[in-house]
Amino acid sequence: MANNPTTTTQGNDASAATPRIDRGDAGQVARWTREFDVTEAQLAEAIAAVGDKAADVELYLKGSRSATNADKVDDAS
Repeated sequence: MANNPTTTTQGNDASAATPRIDRGDAGQVARWTREFDVTEAQLAEAIAAVGDKAADVELYLKGSRSATNADKVDDAS
Protein backbone atom coordinates (compact mmCIF):
# COMPACT_ATOMS: atom_id res chain seq x y z
CA MET A 1 0.00 0.00 0.00
CA ALA A 2 1.41 3.41 -0.98
CA ASN A 3 1.90 6.09 1.62
CA ASN A 4 -0.54 8.94 0.98
CA PRO A 5 1.10 12.18 2.18
CA THR A 6 -2.24 13.96 2.49
CA THR A 7 -3.44 11.57 5.17
CA THR A 8 -0.25 10.81 7.08
CA THR A 9 0.91 12.83 10.03
CA GLN A 10 4.06 14.66 9.09
CA GLY A 11 5.82 17.59 10.71
CA ASN A 12 3.58 17.80 13.75
CA ASP A 13 6.59 17.78 16.09
CA ALA A 14 6.83 21.41 17.20
CA SER A 15 10.42 20.94 18.36
CA ALA A 16 11.49 20.14 14.79
CA ALA A 17 10.78 23.75 13.79
CA THR A 18 12.28 25.30 16.93
CA PRO A 19 15.61 26.98 16.24
CA ARG A 20 18.37 25.68 18.47
CA ILE A 21 21.73 27.23 19.25
CA ASP A 22 24.76 25.00 18.65
CA ARG A 23 27.52 26.30 20.95
CA GLY A 24 30.03 24.20 19.00
CA ASP A 25 29.34 26.15 15.79
CA ALA A 26 31.24 29.46 15.77
CA GLY A 27 28.96 30.85 13.06
CA GLN A 28 25.84 30.18 15.12
CA VAL A 29 27.42 31.63 18.25
CA ALA A 30 28.33 34.79 16.32
CA ARG A 31 24.83 35.04 14.85
CA TRP A 32 23.02 34.59 18.15
CA THR A 33 25.30 36.94 20.10
CA ARG A 34 24.54 39.63 17.49
CA GLU A 35 20.83 38.79 17.45
CA PHE A 36 20.51 38.99 21.24
CA ASP A 37 23.15 41.72 21.67
CA VAL A 38 25.06 39.73 24.29
CA THR A 39 28.57 38.41 24.85
CA GLU A 40 29.56 34.80 24.24
CA ALA A 41 29.76 34.32 28.01
CA GLN A 42 26.20 35.61 28.49
CA LEU A 43 24.96 33.35 25.70
CA ALA A 44 26.72 30.34 27.24
CA GLU A 45 25.25 31.15 30.67
CA ALA A 46 21.75 31.38 29.20
CA ILE A 47 22.11 28.08 27.34
CA ALA A 48 23.38 26.41 30.53
CA ALA A 49 20.38 27.79 32.44
CA VAL A 50 17.52 27.06 30.02
CA GLY A 51 18.81 24.82 27.24
CA ASP A 52 19.59 25.47 23.60
CA LYS A 53 16.17 26.52 22.25
CA ALA A 54 16.61 30.03 20.87
CA ALA A 55 13.22 31.23 22.15
CA ASP A 56 13.99 30.07 25.70
CA VAL A 57 17.44 31.66 25.59
CA GLU A 58 15.92 34.93 24.35
CA LEU A 59 13.36 35.00 27.17
CA TYR A 60 16.05 34.24 29.74
CA LEU A 61 18.29 37.01 28.42
CA LYS A 62 15.48 39.55 28.24
CA GLY A 63 14.40 38.68 31.76
CA SER A 64 17.91 39.10 33.09
CA ARG A 65 18.19 42.58 31.58
CA SER A 66 14.73 43.94 32.28
CA ALA A 67 13.62 45.71 35.40
CA THR A 68 10.54 44.68 37.31
CA ASN A 69 8.00 47.13 38.64
CA ALA A 70 9.37 46.47 42.15
CA ASP A 71 12.85 47.48 40.96
CA LYS A 72 11.47 50.72 39.54
CA VAL A 73 9.61 51.49 42.78
CA ASP A 74 12.76 50.85 44.82
CA ASP A 75 14.79 53.12 42.52
CA ALA A 76 12.23 55.91 42.88
CA SER A 77 12.40 55.82 46.70
